[in-house]
Amino acid sequence: MELKKEDVQVLRKKSEATTQVTFDVDYNVPDVKPDIGRMIQNKGKISVDEVRLNDGHAFLKGNLHVDLLYVEDGEGKVCSLTAVLPMEETLNLEGIANGDKMCLKWEIEDLSLHLIHSRKLNIKAVVTLAASVDELTGIRLPENTDDDTVSVKKKQMKLLSLSVHKKDTLRLKEEITLASNKPNIAELLWYTMEIRGLDLRPEDNTIKAKGELAVFAMYTGEDEDNAVQWLEHSIPFSGQVECSGCTSEMIPDIESAVINQSLEVKPDADGEERILQADVVLELDMKMYREENHEVILDIYTPFRQCIPEGRPEILESLLIRNFSRCRLSDRIEVKETQGKILQLCHSQGKIKTDKTKIIKDGIQAEGVLLLKILYIVGNDAMPFYSMEAMIPFSHVVEARGIKEGCRYHLHTELEQLSTTMLDSNEIEIRATVGLNVLVICPQEEMIIDKVKEEPLDKEKVRSMPGITVYIVKSGDTLWDIAKKFYTTAEEICRVNNIENQQISEGQPLLLIKKVQE
Repeated sequence: MELKKEDVQVLRKKSEATTQVTFDVDYNVPDVKPDIGRMIQNKGKISVDEVRLNDGHAFLKGNLHVDLLYVEDGEGKVCSLTAVLPMEETLNLEGIANGDKMCLKWEIEDLSLHLIHSRKLNIKAVVTLAASVDELTGIRLPENTDDDTVSVKKKQMKLLSLSVHKKDTLRLKEEITLASNKPNIAELLWYTMEIRGLDLRPEDNTIKAKGELAVFAMYTGEDEDNAVQWLEHSIPFSGQVECSGCTSEMIPDIESAVINQSLEVKPDADGEERILQADVVLELDMKMYREENHEVILDIYTPFRQCIPEGRPEILESLLIRNFSRCRLSDRIEVKETQGKILQLCHSQGKIKTDKTKIIKDGIQAEGVLLLKILYIVGNDAMPFYSMEAMIPFSHVVEARGIKEGCRYHLHTELEQLSTTMLDSNEIEIRATVGLNVLVICPQEEMIIDKVKEEPLDKEKVRSMPGITVYIVKSGDTLWDIAKKFYTTAEEICRVNNIENQQISEGQPLLLIKKVQE
């Protein structure tokens, strides 16, 4: 007996590993840079230059880039410098081989700079690296047979099948022209760039992206006193990435990460340094699922010979829910510094750090913090720029009705909006919106039949059974189960008992006639 089968593609976790790299480095200020008088603000990013997979190991080579904005010792001039700290690490990924595709994520957990003296810094940082390798597996589901004489027990299933899995990059290039009342750029001192409100949607053979690029830049002006200038722009963008085989009906699970960003000064049409070109590269890890209906054979029999199904348990996945939720945060921060009253806020930036997620009744609870850095000016002409850091905790429940322990979920969080407002000279009001996007997948274990072994009936067992039986339906009984037990068919039971639509109820008497006579 041949089984007619349909394929379902699923992604299985082949191997994963997490490690932490600790930095504790004394860094000498380059000779071309002025002495450090006071540190204002710092930032860090990771660049990965090389990844090699071989015999259960992943070898990583890259750098930690640390940028510092500071005030020159004595002169009060605002300056910046960049330290590049090399990084090499080996991760143990059991079972992987050369040719596997690895997904690598990194996060700077902690970054702190300590001034030893005006020409030396101590840099401490903890970088978490998380690597995973997935493999595509096909599950063959039996959905029909080539033998019309057998009866099959089927189950209706709505399953997820992976249709597309690929990585690609989306490059954003945007230009900012200085306002007419701003001087030309002499030196770019500092910048930050953030992607906000990123919306990634599948369409036919492409992924459409839109959002906002928030850019802050600080520079010295090309004027008489080389005064420090700054600007802040929010630039809407749109773009697309080719994704062959993708359709708008598919269910996306797309992770994005900024792998490179730069801000460069360019001359305008008159040759003056008045244009800033922002260049951001996003890496997209795209998994596209299709929801398909299947009628899967769970059991098979015939009253004329013995059918022995042989198979193995498989984990099948179905979509429970996709949900997007927003958490709005509001708080007031008091500036306790003693350097003077705040005159003006220059720039604020934030980062969402999710510390813990857990499944609760009909939802997923996410807890974390909004990490803030605020650059501001005080009434001190010699040293006007200062920075402060703050944390705002949040706890939010994303609705997911029907979720239970064992369900697999992908939760993506991002900072959609952030605004900071001066209430007075020492108090700042923070308002922020956190977006939480969740995809919940429910696994179910089913015994999937590979083949059916056929043998002659046990004649002694058949003879021992009465030819006619009255059976009282019990709770949970189906016609199919009753027919198999008493060597008849569901159709025959319905015909003899005048049953319509194969509906039976608990306590109902049924007249059963054995189809096999020995």
